[in-house]
Amino acid sequence: MTAMNQRIRTRFAPSPTGMLHIGSLRTALFSYLWARKNNGEFIVRLEDTDQARIVEGAAEQILSSMGWLGMDWDYGPDKPSPEFGSCIQSERNDDYTRYIQALLDSGVAYYDWTSPEQLESLRAQAQANKQPFVFRKNMATLEGETGKAVIRIAIPDQTVITWTDHVKGLQSWRGKDIGDFVAIKSDGFPTYQFANVVDDHLMEITHVIRADEWLSSTPKHLFLYDAFGWQRPEFAHVPPILGPDGKKKLSKRDGAKDAAVYATEGYLPEAVMNYLALLGWNPGTDQEIFSPDQLVSVFELSRIQKSGAKFDPVRLDWMNGMHIRNMDPSKRLELAESWWPKEAVQSDKAYKQRVLDLVYERLKKFADLAEYSRFFFARAMAVDVQEIEQETKFTPEEQANLLVATIDLLQASDFTETDLEHRLYGYAKENDLKVGKYFMLIRLMITGSRFSPGLFETLNTLGKAEVLERLKT
Repeated sequence: MTAMNQRIRTRFAPSPTGMLHIGSLRTALFSYLWARKNNGEFIVRLEDTDQARIVEGAAEQILSSMGWLGMDWDYGPDKPSPEFGSCIQSERNDDYTRYIQALLDSGVAYYDWTSPEQLESLRAQAQANKQPFVFRKNMATLEGETGKAVIRIAIPDQTVITWTDHVKGLQSWRGKDIGDFVAIKSDGFPTYQFANVVDDHLMEITHVIRADEWLSSTPKHLFLYDAFGWQRPEFAHVPPILGPDGKKKLSKRDGAKDAAVYATEGYLPEAVMNYLALLGWNPGTDQEIFSPDQLVSVFELSRIQKSGAKFDPVRLDWMNGMHIRNMDPSKRLELAESWWPKEAVQSDKAYKQRVLDLVYERLKKFADLAEYSRFFFARAMAVDVQEIEQETKFTPEEQANLLVATIDLLQASDFTETDLEHRLYGYAKENDLKVGKYFMLIRLMITGSRFSPGLFETLNTLGKAEVLERLKT
């Protein structure tokens, strides 16, 4: 367990071999929330030792996505520590060289010149014997050309490694089932299995929160901690995010997106944070909408669920819409500025505020704003009379007569919402019209759409001159 009075430190350690996806972003979020919950420190470390697989731009996308979501870090690639230095693994090779030498000197590590072809043959032999492939030192080639060897860690068969995981509970693994693993590759770079342990120790990480795909690697890591005589961190292995069918891990075929895409589609970072936090974690109450500060306050590792959580884009949209509705109006207007239709370019701030006040409750994301507000800034294409007849049941002749009567009616209005309501309801009642059908006729004529905010609010916002011009046209 964490030593008393030791500052909580968590880390997120992505590899820049691809863009940050939503599952990894959630793992980062859990680490961030736990650190902030405990007034601790959160570190971002780039694990870039697999140089051949690095994707250009991935490191920048990872950091920008996390920053957009609202996660700040105490140390990271852009913030080296005065204590432990760089947070980029490829810049920390001196540490790995020093610590692997200590294991070579103690006999825990050894050089292995086994070729890839020999390894494949050993795997095939185990498969033919219907046995799991577990590499042992007696299989290794212990002599060879200088500089071509890997360095392996030898785990004795009799070793038993146990720990209590915050999510998975008590774990117990036997050395004979683990096998000797590579710590340093033949190119001189460390593997993840070795470098992350050395870095976590030097960075004084107290809690390792990561995807449960790393559960089987944890015995190797704990063996290294014990071999060095270092204090173990605590572990929490988070279950995966599942596709909408709940049967397999979320993939791009299920609608998963790189984390950065959500910003470009008009999602609010606090809404995405809220949604991700509730994927596989629950607060123990019925509350669903949380601010970032509230999430920090209530987050507990013990409430991470053991099973995977289904990704539901419909629920994400609903939650984002709720956050939009809960915003301060002036802040909402500020964020909406990039999402208006191009026809709004000449409109002033006051008019945009009035329009936004009418349509924001329909928004699932800010990218919807242009569609829902365009008719306030530009006249829609005329709706075909047959389409109107199908929608309202008014014949073309009835439509024409009602249109003329409505123009006369509105000419006399002062265009307050109260007066508009009084006149239009009164006319419908006097002429035995179905209110819904009559109002739909006006709505289609004015906006070109079946859907719009309240009719009287829409007419009032557009103004008398514009409404009459549209009806006459």
